[in-house]
Amino acid sequence: MSDPDLSHLARPGTEIAVRVTPKASRNRITHEAGTIRVHVTVAPESGKANVAVQKLLAKAMGVAKSRLVLLRGQTARDKLFRVD
Repeated sequence: MSDPDLSHLARPGTEIAVRVTPKASRNRITHEAGTIRVHVTVAPESGKANVAVQKLLAKAMGVAKSRLVLLRGQTARDKLFRVD
């Protein structure tokens, strides 16, 4: 199963809410019932999970990871990113 195509969210100013599952068995993104879930293999230590989520989202959207800004949820499972 491949990650969903999220390129329609790549417009500047778009805010993307995600639910993160750290320490998953593999990196993947699921999009079901309007909810984007991001599963990453790294532990939520020192922002490592946030970086992994940012990288996966950027790849699925087809943008540079530097264009995704974490607005809210640095230490929570529910995060809000904005596309710059």
